[in-house]
Amino acid sequence: MSGLRVVPTWRHGQERLYVCLTDGRNVAWYDREAGRVNLLSEERRDDVLETLRPFLTGPVTIGPPPVPTPAELARLALHPDDDLAPNRPGEALLVALDRDPGPARRLRPDPRRRALTAEQTVGDALDRLDGAGWHALHSVPLPGGDRLHHLLIGPGGLFCVHSLYARKQKVLVADPMITLGRRDPKPLLRRLRADADRASYALTAEVRPLLALTEPADIALIAPPREVRILRDRDLDTLSRLGGVLKPADVEALHAMARDRNTWVRV
Repeated sequence: MSGLRVVPTWRHGQERLYVCLTDGRNVAWYDREAGRVNLLSEERRDDVLETLRPFLTGPVTIGPPPVPTPAELARLALHPDDDLAPNRPGEALLVALDRDPGPARRLRPDPRRRALTAEQTVGDALDRLDGAGWHALHSVPLPGGDRLHHLLIGPGGLFCVHSLYARKQKVLVADPMITLGRRDPKPLLRRLRADADRASYALTAEVRPLLALTEPADIALIAPPREVRILRDRDLDTLSRLGGVLKPADVEALHAMARDRNTWVRV
C-alpha cells in the first residue's frame, strides 16, 4: 500500500485532484483540463500514477509543476482582503440587503432585489465564459461609492458591463437615454461610458461599455448608441466568439491587475 489518497478540490472553477500523504501533505496534483500530472516528488512517481489511475482520462503529461507566470506570482502575493475575484455577482447588493433588508411588508417590490436579480443573471452568464478563456469580476468598487457591476476580460478585449432589470418591459434607446416601459428616461449610457473610461484609466487598456438587459420584451433603437454594445442576457454567450484582441498572457496579466482592489483607488 502506498499510503496515498486523492482529494478533489475546485480552484477558480477548475477541478484539481490532489494526491496526499496520510499527514495531509501534497505530493502531486492532477489537472484534468490540462491533462497534466504535476509531481512534487519524483521518488513517488509510480505510487502517484497508481493512485490516480482510476481518475485519469486520456493521455497525460507528467513532470514537475510549471514555473508560475508573473500574473500568477502577483495573484499569490495579493492579500485576501484585496482580492476581488471571490466577489459574487451582485456582491455589493447582497451585503446592503443583509445589513438593511427593509420592511417585511412593502407596497412595491424593493428595487434593490430587482437590481440584484439582474446582476446575478448577467454575472452567471459571464462566469460561464470562463471555459472560453474569459475572466469576469463582479462588484468592482470605485472611489466615491460607485462600482462596476461586472468587468469582463478575455480574447476579445475588456468590457465594462452594466446589468439592467428589464423583464417583460419595452426598452427604448435614444443615446444617451434609456427608457424602461413607462418610466422616465435616464442617461444611463452616459454613465456607462464614464465607467468604462475610469476602468480604461485604471488598467491602462481600452475598456468598452456593454449594457446587458435581462429578459426585455423588446428593444427599440431610436438613436443608435455610440460605442456601447447592447445585449440581452441570453445573448451574452456570443461574446465567447470574439477574439484577436488579447493574447492569453495579456488576459491573465490584466485579470491579475484588475482583481487587486488597490488598482481602483485613484480612478
